[in-house]
Amino acid sequence: EFIRVKEAEVAAALEQLKIEYIEQGRAFQLTEKAEGWQLATDPSFAKWVRQLFPAPKPARLSAPALETLAIIAYRQPITRADVEAVRGVNIDGVLQTLMERGLVKIAGRAEIPGRPLLYETTQFFLNHFGLRNLDELPNVEELRKRNLPVARVVAPPESPESTQAGTTGSG
Repeated sequence: EFIRVKEAEVAAALEQLKIEYIEQGRAFQLTEKAEGWQLATDPSFAKWVRQLFPAPKPARLSAPALETLAIIAYRQPITRADVEAVRGVNIDGVLQTLMERGLVKIAGRAEIPGRPLLYETTQFFLNHFGLRNLDELPNVEELRKRNLPVARVVAPPESPESTQAGTTGSG
């Protein structure tokens, strides 16, 4: 019986449930995420849920890890060498940490001499930061409006395929 249900019907039903939960002031909410829908505690009830179920303190990412993650997120897929060129330091340890935490993964190999590995963010990255897709990453103007630090725009290193394709990189 469920096999005959169309995806659009399911999406409409979920959207209707989302609205009903909001209107009824429920302690949970339906939110659309990168890989589908999630039933989660409404943020206004978080205080009480935390009292009932104290969560262990999550391990925080260091400033170098966050900087590396941002470079990968905005320029993916990107090689380790290209990230190091932007940061100016070796990122082996930081990259390993990001991969262990499931925020970054290997995306393949670059079509340049040596065929270095390419890295990109994961589905978990999108979920962790509350994004449905990479288009929801804030642009430079949004960062400035929020008074967040904005790095100088540095042109990505040109690779043979970007020169041939007439592009200067992604992101």
